[in-house]
Formats: sequence, C-alpha cells, structure tokens
Amino acid sequence: MSTHGLVVDGDGWFVVNARESRWKDEGPLGAYCTFEGKRRFPHFGINISVLEPGQRMGMYHREKGQEAFLVLSGECTLIVEGEERQLRQWDFFYCSPGTEHIIVTSETQSATVVAVGARGRGVGGDVVYTACKAAARYGASVARETTDAAVAYGKVWAELPRSRFAKYRRGWLPKID
Repeated sequence: MSTHGLVVDGDGWFVVNARESRWKDEGPLGAYCTFEGKRRFPHFGINISVLEPGQRMGMYHREKGQEAFLVLSGECTLIVEGEERQLRQWDFFYCSPGTEHIIVTSETQSATVVAVGARGRGVGGDVVYTACKAAARYGASVARETTDAAVAYGKVWAELPRSRFAKYRRGWLPKID
C-alpha cells in the first residue's frame, strides 16, 4: 500500500480494484490507473484513462506495438491518420503498429477509456511523435517530429507537480449497473 493507493511490485498473479489502485493525475493529459508498481508488466501495458473536457491521452504519435482502446463511458474524439472520428460508449478502436493516433476530448466531451498496448523487446516502443493539424487543434501535436518524449511533453510536464501520483477520486469511474 502506498499513500496514493495499492501498488503491486511482486511476481505472480494478483487482483486489485481500480478504485483502490494508485492513479496518476497528469493535468491536461487526464488521470489514469496502470495497475503497475515500480516494475512494468513485461508483455503489455494496460490503463484506465479518465478524460475531462479539453484533455488528451497524450500526444499524437505512432509506435511499433499494437494498441487497442475501448470507451467505457462518455464521448471522445479519435484522431487517426490525421482525421477526426467521434467515439462513444462501447466503441472499440484497434490500432495496428505504425498507425498515427491520439484520443482527445473537446470542451463538451468527457470519457473513460481502457487502453492496452504491446510491450517487449522489438515489439512496443519506438514511439514517434508527429505533427498533425487536427491534433494541434486540441493541443495534442508536436511542432516538429521527434522520438524524444521529453521534447514532446516538455511544456506539459514543466507545469505539473513533481509527484503526480494520486488516490482514486470519486466519480472518475462510471457507476456499475
């Protein structure tokens, strides 16, 4: 247990409720839960992202690994290969390796999204942040292509507190029927 929620750092299986797990509050990049501790899962990453109006899951990019996204609640905007597409509850987006994309919310949207992505040697990683006019309208594009996350997120990270870990906040996750 950390001061911000449950963290698992051992090998083997475990069960943890997202509301009890440790979260990160990334300001304009939303809040998310990875279920991970110091050690990342070796084969895939998984998180639940909560996007309030005007937030984004990251910066427009492409990578070697496949990813998949499921909208659990609300509405958001997918920018894929430079084009905007509206997503709503239960919409699923499969992102094949090399596909440029990002999920954002407009000033009138909010959403909860599950994201899963491949990891591992030669599979995930090699992220390239690319410039995109559609993503730039949401503040989710770099000015010039880069592979350096510190360059892509520099302005955002500079304005955030050093520790962004947070406890789950009531209302982040949808109620269960």
